[in-house]
Amino acid sequence: MRIVIFLFDGVTALDAVGPYESLARIATSEVRFVSREAGPVRTGDGFLALNADAQFDDIGEADLLIVPGGNVRGIRAVLGDPATLDWLRVIDATTRWTASVCTGSLFLDAAGLLTGRRASTHWRARAMLANYSPERVTIDGKYWTSAGVSAGIDLGLLLCAEIAGREVAEAIELSMQYDPQPPFGTGDFTSAATAERVAIIERELRR
Repeated sequence: MRIVIFLFDGVTALDAVGPYESLARIATSEVRFVSREAGPVRTGDGFLALNADAQFDDIGEADLLIVPGGNVRGIRAVLGDPATLDWLRVIDATTRWTASVCTGSLFLDAAGLLTGRRASTHWRARAMLANYSPERVTIDGKYWTSAGVSAGIDLGLLLCAEIAGREVAEAIELSMQYDPQPPFGTGDFTSAATAERVAIIERELRR
């Protein structure tokens, strides 16, 4: 099982690492992190470096492609880079599954891969998808898209079930001790995105 995870400057760490953490536990999986050029790639906050061990020219096919999202600067750079969008199309033509986390769906859409398909993304980017789906994970054909950041963990586990069967996926979930109990219960934007909280996001959080 050849799994390719795309990296770029400005990536959100958990978007990439969340699904990786479960999928890498499948004994038959081989995971490659790929960027335009091999080497360290900085997350959107600039504090963490993830290493891309391959560049576009090294990877021409995959069974599963995972495309994470990132901060505004990173998103704009990817959307404005024809070489990256071309590479996504090339890899997608070979995959059994193409998946995204958070705003990664915007890249798939820009590459023309989500035309006419329902897709999830971060709730703050929902207006950028013509067929936005509010579901935490949306499956439309071979395209699996998930909502913001932490939803990538759910995506990874669901893909584990698709690839290796439910029993293996359940064991992986147990091995990760994935039993989310959010302390504040404000993760659902449909009920928790008050004007005051959105203002704090805009005013005080690092972008």
